[in-house]
Amino acid sequence: MNNIQQASIFASAIFYTHTILTMKTSIEVSYYPLTADYLAPIGEFIERLNQYPKIEVRTSGMSTQVFGEFDEVMQALSQEIKSAFALPHSVFTLKVINADLREIPKAQ
Repeated sequence: MNNIQQASIFASAIFYTHTILTMKTSIEVSYYPLTADYLAPIGEFIERLNQYPKIEVRTSGMSTQVFGEFDEVMQALSQEIKSAFALPHSVFTLKVINADLREIPKAQ
């Protein structure tokens, strides 16, 4: 193996490692507490997510979107979903993409 091939392999390894270590994610979360008083648990869940300084949380009437580094977002969601499961019969749906959708311009 010559020096150019070695340099190419090394550069590829650095790029791959950087990509994996800095993977951005966007996750859409819908939370359905199966209780008559469903609004309070949803509000508490969103409030807890907003306490994590390294992720961005956006809410709408349909869902909550969470953006940031994959590991940080997943750690926050894992912890807060676990906390929400203290309420029996809670349902979550997640849509996960390996891209930061905040950076994609909206269609005109």
